[in-house]
Amino acid sequence: MDFLIASAYAQDAAPQGGGLMSFLPLIIIFVIFYFLLIRPQMKRAKEHRQLVANLAKGDEVVTNGGLLGKILNVGETFLTLELADNVVVKIQRHAVSSVMPKGTVKSSE
Repeated sequence: MDFLIASAYAQDAAPQGGGLMSFLPLIIIFVIFYFLLIRPQMKRAKEHRQLVANLAKGDEVVTNGGLLGKILNVGETFLTLELADNVVVKIQRHAVSSVMPKGTVKSSE
């Protein structure tokens, strides 16, 4: 009856490509994730740290919540932000998302 069904033979238990070849797909995936996800995120974080460090009185900024205002006072961890006439709020420095060009607050009123 062996001519109707092929005999099954056990395969060799050792990997054919060696130890490094079995980890190669994992290494390639890590390299792809590094260049597509980790590196750009680190670059954005570095740019944001630099932006927050360079904040000064008189800068016009947008916060993470979407508030547009002018910086009145810069502290070590907090900013005083003027949103409109006689409307002043205190926010954390790292809550600033971007610095706008001068005159943006006046043109938006």
